[in-house]
Amino acid sequence: MPRRARVIVPEMPHHIVQRGHNRKAVFVEAADYRYYLANLRRFKLEFGVKVYSFCLMTNHVHLVVEPGDDVSTVSQLMKQLAARQTRWVNKAEGRSGSLWEGRFKISPIQRDQYLLQCCRYVERNPVAANMVLRVEQYPWSSYRARAGLIQLPWLDFEQTYLALGSSKLEREERYRRFVDAEAGVGETELIRDALARNQLTGNSAFIDEIELRMGIRIEHRGRGRPAK
Repeated sequence: MPRRARVIVPEMPHHIVQRGHNRKAVFVEAADYRYYLANLRRFKLEFGVKVYSFCLMTNHVHLVVEPGDDVSTVSQLMKQLAARQTRWVNKAEGRSGSLWEGRFKISPIQRDQYLLQCCRYVERNPVAANMVLRVEQYPWSSYRARAGLIQLPWLDFEQTYLALGSSKLEREERYRRFVDAEAGVGETELIRDALARNQLTGNSAFIDEIELRMGIRIEHRGRGRPAK
């Protein structure tokens, strides 16, 4: 049975996950994480892709990105990141072969209702995995930059984040409180399921909008708003 084509929408945020081959570790040393982030910074600028949120876990990567008019830039970005990290790790470990699973998972996100929720989901991954007690303790995610704890000049800030407050300090404080408030089970399941099936993270109106815009039928796991 042929694989279902992934849906990538111009000028729309997307949640992406790429996993290590057989779920093996792709990041071991601090230098591994730094190298990936340096390449993310380089190629997001080269391909004109906005990066709103990220989290580098031991054996997989979460990104929330937005392409411009040319959706092929998303695949180009992921291809370059995967290839460079593979060469880096293979050289360091004196090995050869694949580092990543063949295809990354991707889910277009409904901007107003779901984008902040997806960023929270991404940045709380280390807490959910019991790697740290608090989200700010994990150094390899975008949380500390979005919460105002460090500077990361190349990170982009979406309109839903900017609408959290009229000043930088107000936005950072409200974002910290938002992330500290754990998502409901329904919200988490919705985000996971949409990503696992390469489908849309959004409500029925959003799904209808994208089907009309793309001229395709998109089967999905259910419709509704995220749990409060």
